[in-house]
Amino acid sequence: MPPGITTLAADAPTLSAANTGFMLICSALVMLMTPGLAFFYGGMVRVKSTLNMLMMSFISLGIVTILWVLYGFSLAFGTDIGSVIGWNSDYVGLSGIGITQLWDGYTIPVYVFAVFQLMFAVITPALISGALADRVKFTSWALFITLWVTVVYFPVAHWVWGAGGWLFELGVIDFAGGTAVHINAGAAALGVILVIGKRVGFKKDPMRPHSLPLVMLGAGLLWFGWFGFNAGSWLGNDDGVGAVMFVNTQVATAAAMLAWLGYEKLRHGSFTTLGAASGAVAGLVAITPSGGAVSPLGAIAVGAIAGVLCAMAVGLKYRFGYDDSLDVVGVHLVGGVVGSLLIGFFATGGVQSDAKGLFYGGGLDQLGKQAVGVFAVLAYSLVVSAILAFLLDRTIGMRVDEDDEISGIDQVEHAETAYDFSGAGGGAAPRTTASATAPGTTAAPQTKKVDA
Repeated sequence: MPPGITTLAADAPTLSAANTGFMLICSALVMLMTPGLAFFYGGMVRVKSTLNMLMMSFISLGIVTILWVLYGFSLAFGTDIGSVIGWNSDYVGLSGIGITQLWDGYTIPVYVFAVFQLMFAVITPALISGALADRVKFTSWALFITLWVTVVYFPVAHWVWGAGGWLFELGVIDFAGGTAVHINAGAAALGVILVIGKRVGFKKDPMRPHSLPLVMLGAGLLWFGWFGFNAGSWLGNDDGVGAVMFVNTQVATAAAMLAWLGYEKLRHGSFTTLGAASGAVAGLVAITPSGGAVSPLGAIAVGAIAGVLCAMAVGLKYRFGYDDSLDVVGVHLVGGVVGSLLIGFFATGGVQSDAKGLFYGGGLDQLGKQAVGVFAVLAYSLVVSAILAFLLDRTIGMRVDEDDEISGIDQVEHAETAYDFSGAGGGAAPRTTASATAPGTTAAPQTKKVDA
């Protein structure tokens, strides 16, 4: 409600079964994105690192869930303290919340809002993992997640979305996580890789994806889950804003995929499946902050611009020498920056708010606010993440031994391999066995069919 207006009891929101059901479905869709990300990243690494890459995403589902219940929800969405953090003792352990208690001003229970936001908190550190493929100790990674969400994600989520958070109060638009999720994760990835260094053989050995079908499956699951990620962020659809966000999500993703493919055809001469998957993800990232502020035509522009710029950005690691294994910086950091800043140009003032961008007569005001949000989150996450990585590296160590990295991190960290080829074959094969006989005698061989 606007400041100074008192809500009468008769006008107070009541629980909506439709919105509650919708938000529970959206929460499940966002949860699916983390396994989808695991497959997307898992297919992009070499065979010897597949399981480790999957586990670096899956472990976030465990760690962040527990931290969110214990204190994360309170820090991110509790009563504002100094515009930088929240706190509400009723949210600690989610123990002081009534089962029918509504989230402030909305028609869904607090529990539903909490679980929806939990899924955002889960996937954000998982995004970072793609930049660190092949070389990080699993125990160190788990501890990094614990520290990072506590001192980076929870405070930044409050800045951006919490009532009283300083970026929220400034008027920075971030519909579903361009700053809090993607810039946050991308900047963190850059900070960590600058500390831990390059993979053995970077720029020398071929490090091609071992399973492009797995990459495409992961990208498809991400695209599917992203509708819950984006459309659900309006916390209901009584006024149609969520529907606009749903449409813009599809439109921008399609435009980015086509733009990425067009760029790589001109630049490298081929349309690649990896390019299609990466382009789609770049579009999803860019429309996440902006989709509630732009029209479908604006979404096409946002997606196309992000597709080209992210395709260009992934090659910067070779020019500048930082080893961003799976292009987290090139896609999530750059895509988040592009999508957030383009609000300052393409915001129509007719969807989620009345803020207008430069192309719709709004001047440079909103662009300035977006730039403050972008660079504040980028700088904070980059610096703090680098410090955390440095401290862990100097204490328990962040990297596996060089020999273990070369031989394969899956065996070293998980005592497993992704694929067992020992029984590979096809159809029924004849096997010759000897009958049991008395010692010193010879039996005629017998042949039987055994399924391989």
